[in-house]
This record gives sequence, structure tokens and C-alpha cells, in this order.
Amino acid sequence: MSESSEFSDSTESAEAFVRPFIITGGRALPAQADLRLETLVVAVDVPDGDGAPLAFEHRRIVTICQEPTTVAQIAEAVGVPLGVAKVLIADLVVGGRLSCSQPAELPLHTLERIRDHVRAL
Repeated sequence: MSESSEFSDSTESAEAFVRPFIITGGRALPAQADLRLETLVVAVDVPDGDGAPLAFEHRRIVTICQEPTTVAQIAEAVGVPLGVAKVLIADLVVGGRLSCSQPAELPLHTLERIRDHVRAL
């Protein structure tokens, strides 16, 4: 491969890369602090014409969340770091486009049994 084609390939990939702080508008903390990796997120039906049009990443997240999806799965599907996904999801929850539900906490004795079984491996 020639040097000029290597340069053009790296230039194209650099142009396609968007820094995470641009996507979140410079924010590093989500508006909703209780989003965990396993939090289930689902889209809420919004009547047509309600609310402002969504940005690209927000629209993609709402599409992904037509079925219950975890925060970690959303981050992977959109291709953004987990912190960025949390900020975007929190924006949509505050805007009434998504709903979140936390799975029930596992009792301590269950966690201890899991730990013991993993150690036994």
C-alpha cells in the first residue's frame, strides 16, 4: 500500500470519528444518576407532533428501545462509551421518551452462593 493511500484511509476514519463530549454537549454526568449497567430501558409511546425532533444518537436509542434493553446493550449498539450512553439515555428519560426500571437486587445469600460456585471452578 502506498503512503498516500494510507494517509487518505487514516484521514477518512479521523473525519468519521466524533469525540464523545461533542455528542453529550460537554456533559459528563447524566441528569439521572441511578442508571446502572443492568437498568432496563424501554421507549414510551409519544403522540406524533409532541416534542422537538431528536438528534441522530437519540433517535437511534429510541429505536433500539422499542423492546426492553439494558444500558450496556444500548451503549454497545450505538457504539459509544458507557458514560456517553448514560447521558443520552438520561436526556431521553427526562424528556419523556424513555422509561427505566431497575431489576431487583439479589439477596446477599444468593450473591455469596454465586461467589462460592465461581471459586469452586
